Amino acid sequence: MTRVKVYDVSVPLRAGMPTYEGEPGPRLEFVKQLAKGDSATVSVLSLGSHTGTHVDAPSHFLDGAPGVEGLPPEALVGPAFVAEHAGEGHISAADLDSMGIPADCERLLFRTRNGRLWDDAKFHRDFIALAPDAARALAERGTRLVGIDYLSIERFRPERHEVHETLLASGVVILEGLDLRQVPPGEYLLVCAPLNVVGAEGAPARVFLIDQTT
Repeated sequence: MTRVKVYDVSVPLRAGMPTYEGEPGPRLEFVKQLAKGDSATVSVLSLGSHTGTHVDAPSHFLDGAPGVEGLPPEALVGPAFVAEHAGEGHISAADLDSMGIPADCERLLFRTRNGRLWDDAKFHRDFIALAPDAARALAERGTRLVGIDYLSIERFRPERHEVHETLLASGVVILEGLDLRQVPPGEYLLVCAPLNVVGAEGAPARVFLIDQTT
């Protein structure tokens, strides 16, 4: 029997977790509890659409574009490559050429020094993101999904959201908020399952990387 190793690269939703500046964090409230004599335990969960591990749909930055319900499932599931970026600056088009990314890569996840930021409840503005020329290069390559290991694929407060606009206008699914600290660079099977929230511009997602070589 073939054994596979499965990495859960989703950030656990919890009170006090880091969220993008100005975004609400998750809140879990129990309206019924067995311990209080109720017939079942029932809770209500509230959170922002871009909390923790999540996807961005085209409508996030493109007026009139499709929401989460329009994301193609075939872009969310399939072979993926985890690329290591050891630099301190944002990922440029030139950096892409040095990462050993397969020529036929359709789903690309960036592992950076951002990973250490998950240990701090405070939001950090100096996270590593994609530079606009890298976004253009990936769109031109026909990439279907791009992910990164912090809360945005784009640097904090750009004058124009060129990275998001470029990727989303090209049909690239953006996957943000990954925790890739335990994942070695290389090839995996990606399973990304965002909540199918009709009309939403983004949605939390559970994401697995499956190593089929073990």
